[in-house]
Amino acid sequence: MADAEPAAAQADDLNTWRPSVAAFEAALNRVVIGQQRAIRMLTIAILSRGHVLLEGDVGVGKTTLLRSVARALGGPYERVEGTIDLMPGDLVYHASIGAEGRPLLQAGPVLRHGPDLAVFFFNEINRARPQVHALLLRLMAERSVTAFNAETNLPHLLVFADRNRMEREETFELPAAARDRFFMEISINVPSDPEIRRRLIFDPRYHDADALVASVPERILDYRALTSLAQQIQQHVHTSPHLENYLVSVWDAIRDPAGPGLRIEGVDMNRLVQGGASPRGLSFLVRAARVSAWLAGRDMALPEDLRAVFTEVMAHRIFLNPLYESRAETLVRELCRQVFDSVPVP
Repeated sequence: MADAEPAAAQADDLNTWRPSVAAFEAALNRVVIGQQRAIRMLTIAILSRGHVLLEGDVGVGKTTLLRSVARALGGPYERVEGTIDLMPGDLVYHASIGAEGRPLLQAGPVLRHGPDLAVFFFNEINRARPQVHALLLRLMAERSVTAFNAETNLPHLLVFADRNRMEREETFELPAAARDRFFMEISINVPSDPEIRRRLIFDPRYHDADALVASVPERILDYRALTSLAQQIQQHVHTSPHLENYLVSVWDAIRDPAGPGLRIEGVDMNRLVQGGASPRGLSFLVRAARVSAWLAGRDMALPEDLRAVFTEVMAHRIFLNPLYESRAETLVRELCRQVFDSVPVP
């Protein structure tokens, strides 16, 4: 009974969060319409304390969505525009000339709010140089940065970034290590529903992004409580031995697709996968699946929870042979589909 009582108290505590999480998603869906899946994936990533990269075409609402998320979480927020001349130091300090004509160094966007920084939004991340990506890598991995001869911890930090698929000139592809630090990569596509598309074109409400963002209530989910909430969800939602065996089988099939006999026309399955699908990636997948189960009102993760989040959590962690890299997005999705079709569900 001693163990059952804390578990019941924890469940009751978690249940008090459900209205706030529902209100969070509802507010985002009112601002960026036709993106229910993307918003659900963003919510899962936030409740897992994971960083997020959004990608899609120009003008589909990536920046509006991330600005709205930052407002709904509340807390100090900083935004940086990715440009080819941005340098790592620009993230941590700002150089200027003081009133007496002497050089003056002040805290930059990462340090301006000290340890209270809640959201750091990197717009057009693929326009920044690799040196900037390297600093961002530590920021995301360790939630800390060293500057002015001191280390600053950023315990509440969530990094959001976006990039569009169209730009190729003066851009730098994110290295594998940097992409792996993003808990999810989420695609934002033009809605397929004709009525939603008509509203986006003709309804003046969706023509003013600033007004849309301002319509989101502030601090629907308190950023200061997210770490505790995430820990409670992970402790509350369990996995069965059957699910664990299933996930290991899925992992084996991803890493060696020729083993279970998977076939993709025109592809040498023995050479397709070069690397990726690491233990860290699988642990992220389990974290996301537990949140998916909690949002569905369960305390046990099921195979459908793994499948629900698999593409956003794992696709960017599967690295193909350079021979197939130009078709990576299509091939990875087909590989994942075949794996789930071939591995028996417990």
